[in-house]
Amino acid sequence: MSSKRYPEEFKIEAVKQISDKRYPISEVASRLTDA
Repeated sequence: MSSKRYPEEFKIEAVKQISDKRYPISEVASRLTDA
């Protein structure tokens, strides 16, 4: 099983949504996997 590589920018934005905007991790993960 190979893991998908995500750009650094993508990962930073995901962390910002969780830490700065206080979105729940599950909500961010759901939105990002649907993108």
